[in-house]
Amino acid sequence: MKKYSASTTINASPEAVWEILSNSGGYPDWDTSMDHIEGKLALGEKVTFHTRVSSRAFPVTVTTFEPGRKMVLTGGMPLGLFKSERTHTLTPTPEGNTDFHTEEIFSGLLLPVFGKNIPDLTENFQNFAAALKRQAEA
Repeated sequence: MKKYSASTTINASPEAVWEILSNSGGYPDWDTSMDHIEGKLALGEKVTFHTRVSSRAFPVTVTTFEPGRKMVLTGGMPLGLFKSERTHTLTPTPEGNTDFHTEEIFSGLLLPVFGKNIPDLTENFQNFAAALKRQAEA
């Protein structure tokens, strides 16, 4: 298993953060690594991420969609041979802000083969969390 994550506290309500996070068309406005997203972020929908850092598209399915709380994007190969699962979690703070956590876990029987080609994504995750924070607090 390979795992990357980042967390931050955002000075905005979970609902305000969710509005940004669930708007697939708005990502290029605040996420500097995102070129565009095909599809709608909603439960059961297939979505394809096109980033500026890779020529490869990343198709996923929205497997959890709890407005204001949690979104899970799952991709990979059939039979769980290789799986990626990206989870965004929003937790309200007593002050009315949002603790945001994002992580991606790569797993499966073919992880030793494909895992060699996955670069260290720590900085990408930190940049994503920081960009979401800036957008929500603007």
